[in-house]
Amino acid sequence: MRLDPLSSLLAALAVLLVGTLLNRRIGLLARYNIPDPITGGLLFAAIASAVLAGSGWKVEIDQTLKPVLLLLFFAGVGMGADLRLLRRGGKALAIFLVVLFPYIVLQNAVGVAGAWLLDLHPIFGLVSGSITLVGGHGTGAAYAERFADVHNLQSVMDLSMTVATAGLVLGGIIAGPVAQFLISRHGLRSEAAQDAAAEGERVEPGQITTVGVVGALAGMIAAVLAGRWLASEFSGGSITIPAFLWCMLLGVTIRNVGPFLGLRFDDRASELMSGVCLSLFLVMTMMALDLVEVVQAAGPLLLILVLQVATIALFAVFVCYRFMGRDYEAAVTCSAFIGFCMGSTATAMANMQAITGRYGPAPQSYLIVPLAGAFFVDLMNAFLLTLTLALPFIGG
Repeated sequence: MRLDPLSSLLAALAVLLVGTLLNRRIGLLARYNIPDPITGGLLFAAIASAVLAGSGWKVEIDQTLKPVLLLLFFAGVGMGADLRLLRRGGKALAIFLVVLFPYIVLQNAVGVAGAWLLDLHPIFGLVSGSITLVGGHGTGAAYAERFADVHNLQSVMDLSMTVATAGLVLGGIIAGPVAQFLISRHGLRSEAAQDAAAEGERVEPGQITTVGVVGALAGMIAAVLAGRWLASEFSGGSITIPAFLWCMLLGVTIRNVGPFLGLRFDDRASELMSGVCLSLFLVMTMMALDLVEVVQAAGPLLLILVLQVATIALFAVFVCYRFMGRDYEAAVTCSAFIGFCMGSTATAMANMQAITGRYGPAPQSYLIVPLAGAFFVDLMNAFLLTLTLALPFIGG
């Protein structure tokens, strides 16, 4: 049975509410800040996969709205970004990239070592490394096609897509516990929340109004329409800026230029709208998974993923957290780092949303993670993969 776009949206909303309810009622999930769409979406995927395996009956979720929801989310992130709070973003971005570079090398080393232990071709180690985990489905598909032609490796495309999907799930599950460990162990607090509380002592904020929501939604839609147009216009350049980054940058522009033109936006409304869009995007992604197929297709590569999970958790705690400043922003950035390096930018943002929803905002992290995901990581990953594949024992 295939649901139409509106029915798929209703189903996604229902599953998201179930995930939210479970996270509120089950102490373990609440304690470790598992994102609501991950909980609800995985539960739906598990039930749907079991039904499909037992009876052959399948529910197909229409994915038409997913790209728009993701763009609206990033536009909303921009709409909620007060540049006065983000003055240190440039330095933090540089440090984040310095942390990211050696981790990509380490991720591939773990993958290749795992492949060697399992007596697999080293290419499968890279498929279980940054090709699919940092690179995602798109990079995985591009390299898998090359490997199938050049190395005649069987089922490499299916394995690439499976590992990318498994990484997406794992990135959403393990980030919360790691961030919770850092926050609890070091007694971390959100400076932005404390500043907002101090402001609230002087001016009591009102409720989010219809006008505030309509204004935020209008700004987000305007940013998405203009962002998609700009992405299309500049798609043929030497450096391609993805549509989601255009949308975020335009959202930042609207938010920070608007007051000079007499337009004021409610940041809380922007945060609310963007959060809804991201949650729906992720829950639709999770609902479409066939978990039985994922487990069967991945096979021994799942063992390499276990090694990758342990590696990134340790790296986040002992390297990323320390280099990013050993504060609350650093802990939030660690949750994004895990989602980012195991899944996607969207997973990273959902991880941060789960943490900040409980402990308070982290504006610097919300700025640097999308920028790193848009510009630098793909270039960095491609460069390192080119060097790695040139090694005789891998590419030969």
